Amino acid sequence: MEFPCSDCCSISELVLKAASLIPISHYLLGIWIISFICCYNFLEIHIISDFFNGFRGNPVSLTFNSSSQIYQNVVSKCSILHGRYLVTPWLASPHLQTSFLNFLGRPPKFTYKRQLFLTPDSGTIAFDWLMPSEVTRSFSHRSNAISKEDTTPIVVVIPGLMSDSDSPYIKHLAFDIARSGWNVVVSNHRGLGGVSLTSDWFYNAGWTEDVRVVVDYLHREYPKAPLFAVGTSIGANVLVKYLGEEGDNTHLAGAAAICSPWDLLVCDRFINRRLVQRFYGRAITIGLQIYARTHKSIYSRLVDWEGIQKSRSVRDFDKNATCILGKYETADTYYRNCSSAGYVKNVAVPLLCISALDDPVCTREAIPWDECRANKNIVLATTPHGGHLAFFEGITAHCL
Repeated sequence: MEFPCSDCCSISELVLKAASLIPISHYLLGIWIISFICCYNFLEIHIISDFFNGFRGNPVSLTFNSSSQIYQNVVSKCSILHGRYLVTPWLASPHLQTSFLNFLGRPPKFTYKRQLFLTPDSGTIAFDWLMPSEVTRSFSHRSNAISKEDTTPIVVVIPGLMSDSDSPYIKHLAFDIARSGWNVVVSNHRGLGGVSLTSDWFYNAGWTEDVRVVVDYLHREYPKAPLFAVGTSIGANVLVKYLGEEGDNTHLAGAAAICSPWDLLVCDRFINRRLVQRFYGRAITIGLQIYARTHKSIYSRLVDWEGIQKSRSVRDFDKNATCILGKYETADTYYRNCSSAGYVKNVAVPLLCISALDDPVCTREAIPWDECRANKNIVLATTPHGGHLAFFEGITAHCL
């Protein structure tokens, strides 16, 4: 049945007239609701679910071998791993947490003691030391120098990609460890921490040689001090890979891996999956390009400089720079060879792994659950929320 044109016009006019009778405030409210829902989902905000949960938080999930002595003797007595974690209400999003950590995290104020360490290949690594006496009065009587007879434990901190000792989360970590009475040394990656590159070897996500020589050096210098290590993000991947390579031969007495990517190939695909993840990928790429420009004299001599400048993703940068410098055939080869997940089974010292399941950079899909459960030396602690290296809690957003 066909309607005359005049009738169609009448219907359109009636619809427009009816729409004009709706108050503009109702339209604005509808737009606000739709925008809120889109933003809520895009930023993965969970304040509503926290509300219906009574703001009680979620328990920390522990994955470990049933015959694990590490769990029985250490983890079972650690109250924080058996409590509940509630994200700061106004940071109830992995993206808000991660952004707050990097831009507004209010790092503590203190001064490191700088030491330059020369590697066998003439590379330079900046050690930044922090002693308990620098952060608390209760240790004020102690000297800032460490003697060979000192038995105070030393914790080596291995930062994430493009991070150094001045990164807010590293300063928080170093401060908290030193405040507990242990000596801390941040082992900055080559070319970071304000130090120039002095050799043609660069660090990457699987470069364990620097960790190896640093741990060996510290053991020789301070033979009576127990050595521990904490790796964050890419630093965690490097640390776990090193532990798997060394097995029983490492001088480390224990270690912790925080927000490790575990499987670099899986994380590469994840970071390019959604628009919000692509923001992180682009930010990391820009950071890598800034690092390359800082050391342009070496990069331009060894790799295709134009390719670095044109890189629009981490994979592009790795293809144009990291693979060439590390002598990997393809980016996929680099990711597969440098992923720490394949080394988990060989870890022979106590290792605590901490990950947030909503990590916007290092996806939960990469976590080697079964491998961690099979190794009696590993305890894996996961929380539903926490972002990437953030884990803020309380109304004032203090670190967990």
